[in-house]
Amino acid sequence: MLSVRAVKYLKYILFSRHRKGFGIHSPFVFDLVSRVFRNKTDPGIVLLVENIRKRQISDKTRIEVLDLGSGSLALKGSLKRVCDITKYSAVPPAYGKLLYRMAQEFGGPGIVEFGTSTGISTMYLAAASPDAQVITLEGCPALSALAARNFSSIGLANIVQIKGDFDDSLRELRKRSVQPGLVFIDGNHRREATVRYFREMADMSGDETVIIVDDIHLSAEMEEAWKEILNSGNVSVSIDIFRMGMVFFRKGMSRFDYVIRY
Repeated sequence: MLSVRAVKYLKYILFSRHRKGFGIHSPFVFDLVSRVFRNKTDPGIVLLVENIRKRQISDKTRIEVLDLGSGSLALKGSLKRVCDITKYSAVPPAYGKLLYRMAQEFGGPGIVEFGTSTGISTMYLAAASPDAQVITLEGCPALSALAARNFSSIGLANIVQIKGDFDDSLRELRKRSVQPGLVFIDGNHRREATVRYFREMADMSGDETVIIVDDIHLSAEMEEAWKEILNSGNVSVSIDIFRMGMVFFRKGMSRFDYVIRY
C-alpha cells in the first residue's frame, strides 16, 4: 500500500505544470523556471560537494546529536552514524544543484540557512555566491564541528557558523542587521517553529528576498505551516516544487501560488 506521502507526491506529479515555463503568466516566474531552474550547475562544484557526500555515506562513526527540532522521521535516538545523518538529512543532489542556482541568482547580499547538518546544502549555497556571506545556524555542536571540517576541506571561506538554539541565533541576526537575499529554512519541522522563523526572516528581508522552505509536504504539520506561510499578507508569489516551497515579496506582482514540476 502506498504511504500518505507517496500518494501526495503522485498527485503532485499528476497536477503540477509548467516544467519548462510554458503557460506561466508571470514574466518573473517564467524567467525563473526557464532560466534558473533549468540552468546547468558548475560540474566542478558538484564533484567537490558530492565527493564529500560519498565520503560521509561510508562513514560509520557515531556522534551525539542534539536535536532541538522535531527530530528525524527515520533516525531515532541521540547517537547517530554520520552515514545515516547524511543519507536522511542532507539535501539530495538535484535540490543541492537548485539551491546553488538560486543562490547565484538571489544570494548576492547574503544568505541565511536554518539547519547546517553536515553542511551539504551550505556548501552548494556558499560555492554559488563566493562574494556573499553565508550565515548558517545549527543547534548541534557535533554537527557544526563536522560541517566546519567539510567547509575547510574544499576551501570555502565565506561561511559563518552560528551555533545554538535558533531563537538565540535569530537575536544574533537582528543584532547584525542582516538583510539576506536568500533564506533557506531546514532546521525544525514543527509548524509553529517553521512559521515563526519565516515571519522573523520576512521582517528582516527586502522586496528582492526569496525564502525557501524545505520539506513542506513532509508531514501534516509541515503542510499546515506552508499554508500559513502562503496566507501571510506580504507574500506576492509562491512556488511549490513538492520538496521545497519558495516565497517572494516583490512589489507590483499579481498574487499567485504556482505548483511547478521540478
